[in-house]
Amino acid sequence: MISTRHTRALLRGLLLGAAVGVSACDVPEVGELETLYAEPAERREVRLLGPGETLGGVLEESLDRGQQQAVLLAFEEQASPRRLKVDSEIVLRFVGENTLRGVDVVLNPDETVRVTKGPYAWASSVVRTPTRIDTLMVAGSIEQSLWASLMENADLVDMPYADKGILVDELDKVFQWQLDFSRQIQPGDEFRVVFERQVRPDGTMRGGHVVAAEFVNVGKPYRALWFDPNGDGEGSYYDEEGNSVRRSFLLKPLTFRRISSRFSNGRMHPVLNRIRAHRGVDYAADSGTPIMATADGVVQHRGALGGLGNAVVIAHANGFTTRYGHMSRFSAGVRVGSRVSQGDVIGYVGMTGLATGPHLHYEMIRNGTHVDPLAVDLPNGDPVPSEVMDRWTAELTPRIALLEQIAAPGEVRTAQPEPQLPPGDDRMADGAGDPPDDPPLK
Repeated sequence: MISTRHTRALLRGLLLGAAVGVSACDVPEVGELETLYAEPAERREVRLLGPGETLGGVLEESLDRGQQQAVLLAFEEQASPRRLKVDSEIVLRFVGENTLRGVDVVLNPDETVRVTKGPYAWASSVVRTPTRIDTLMVAGSIEQSLWASLMENADLVDMPYADKGILVDELDKVFQWQLDFSRQIQPGDEFRVVFERQVRPDGTMRGGHVVAAEFVNVGKPYRALWFDPNGDGEGSYYDEEGNSVRRSFLLKPLTFRRISSRFSNGRMHPVLNRIRAHRGVDYAADSGTPIMATADGVVQHRGALGGLGNAVVIAHANGFTTRYGHMSRFSAGVRVGSRVSQGDVIGYVGMTGLATGPHLHYEMIRNGTHVDPLAVDLPNGDPVPSEVMDRWTAELTPRIALLEQIAAPGEVRTAQPEPQLPPGDDRMADGAGDPPDDPPLK
């Protein structure tokens, strides 16, 4: 028997002989190796849950009754199989000929329940879809509406349609205290947006927020820059001077809706057919559209209110009251005495009471007198706190730089031409135009 030591010595000798006997130019020829195809570690079958189907029914094809129950029990540790929706994606993972080793059930775009067979039992866990962070930089001009300008924007050609809708809503929320996009924007208005988002592997967006934005309305620029004074992720928007763009009231209680009737002391009522004061603003919207509280306050009334049908009345600070009429239904938790915050959904558009079609009737009352919600002057929110002003200043510069590096719509950037010398001027030919040599060191 050859010892280990002798074996190692023999290998060293062979390797040394190979190194000495083969020069750099004398490479031994080898034949092509035959391609090897490895069997996949597992085989996957993707099923979509059909109408009337259950997870247990899908498992029947691959498992006996006892194993089906074991998988369902493991799944129930994370979610209810009875709440799976039609078209829920179920991935069956097989090894060998036909042995089921795991089941993945997609609950939503961000969560999947994975059930895997262990040595003794089935175990489950929730797998969260990974995301990456990227930053969109978009510019555009208004021809018809903000919605159309963003939906057809060349910079967003690869962005899913639903995610473009989210971007429109986010931009509307940023400027909702300064501009009413349903009535104030005009053809020729321009915008620039820096938008940070979380992107899933399939290209869809989990979430995102506007970092910086500029909207030029009839020649007047509005800027909003995101800043988080408390460092808790619940930031707000400020102008370049650190003043809050937020106001005590939203300009409107609905996102992106057409005004169908304005505040008036004398209007022909469409149902009563007589001249009558219209002490509010009507917003045409589809039934079921969410209605937001325009400011923080306490609910004074929830229920039927004469011609307003189902209505909510909210009392606010400084003598203000708002009324929301013709609702189809109220939000859960909205009741007399409950507190609401600005932007909370308090109910949904309908056509209860004296209404010829679905819309929201919105009123604002100050110290007992009706005022026009579209004309009242409302105070701004709090500015950047003085104790974090240094951090605000440090973050302000890069955010503005991001915004300003976006080419404005229609802007053409060209390279600067080299300076032209007059005919016959040959200053550069003999080095006369070169920089002087460094002075000698002393």
